[in-house]
Amino acid sequence: MSRPVPAVFGSVFHAQMPVTAYKNQAWQPVEWQPSQTLALPPGAHALHYGSECFEGLKAFRQAGGKTVLFRPEANIARMRQSAQILRLPQPDAAIFRDMLLQLVRRAADEIPDAPAALYLRPTLIGTDPVIGKAGAPSDTALLYILASPVGDYFKAGSPVKILVETEHIRCAPHMGRVKCGGNYASAMPWVLKAKAEHGANQVLFCPNGDVQETGASNFILIKDNELITKPLTDEFLHGITRDSVLTVARDAGYTISERNFTVAELQEAVENGAEAILTGTAAVISPVTSFVIGGREIPVQNTERGYALRKALTDIQYGHSEDKHGWLVEVC
Repeated sequence: MSRPVPAVFGSVFHAQMPVTAYKNQAWQPVEWQPSQTLALPPGAHALHYGSECFEGLKAFRQAGGKTVLFRPEANIARMRQSAQILRLPQPDAAIFRDMLLQLVRRAADEIPDAPAALYLRPTLIGTDPVIGKAGAPSDTALLYILASPVGDYFKAGSPVKILVETEHIRCAPHMGRVKCGGNYASAMPWVLKAKAEHGANQVLFCPNGDVQETGASNFILIKDNELITKPLTDEFLHGITRDSVLTVARDAGYTISERNFTVAELQEAVENGAEAILTGTAAVISPVTSFVIGGREIPVQNTERGYALRKALTDIQYGHSEDKHGWLVEVC
């Protein structure tokens, strides 16, 4: 039976969501609530002081009918790290994992067939109803998970134009590795400006010429048989898809270079035939088709290697290739 995919990415949710509260220094039993609404006090810490973080991962329906989660332990670990940096209560890893598995089982009939998937959005928010805690963390929190059937974030084959921004930064440098809403909000003015003035899909933030990431995805340059991407620093999100792509590429014989590189090097490489890709849970791998650098649009001449890497990764997710790295967790 074919399962429809909503036209707008992340706009339709499974009817219920698992919720657990942290209070009295302990995580409470998980409850299931309707996913349409969430009751919060107007003074909740997250609403005033940004004490929130989230994750994104996917469940896949494989060709044989089996349902799997892709690398959930990595997402759990990254949210626990984000919570630690934000001084939020760290989710209990076992409770978190069970919430994910139970949600996927309940929403199994809604998982679209390949090349679509079920997108999961765990969210952690500080709930102390005290607006006087601007300089103190929230002692209470909620962890809940939404499930949404999705297709491609960027439609396969559609142009992906990237504006290279060298004057502004995506977010505060020490917060880049935290997956929180404030980082996306701080990038929004430059993303909207790029769309309005250049018809760009995204902005590649390169403060002082240092190539980092876009407003919503990690960035990788493919130059001959080498993948080049910024090393893991606090300035940008340590993407799980990024790590998976580098691993798959290494398996395929590519040289992996995690190093700093400049806009000048990027431009020269693209003008001489290099490819570039965006990576993320939503985007998977989206080959870039052109860059706007210094007001001039520079086309990317080829996207074959980017699409080949995308196929290599999605073949693992959908069960067409062997899962050599133990990334898949069977759910049902």
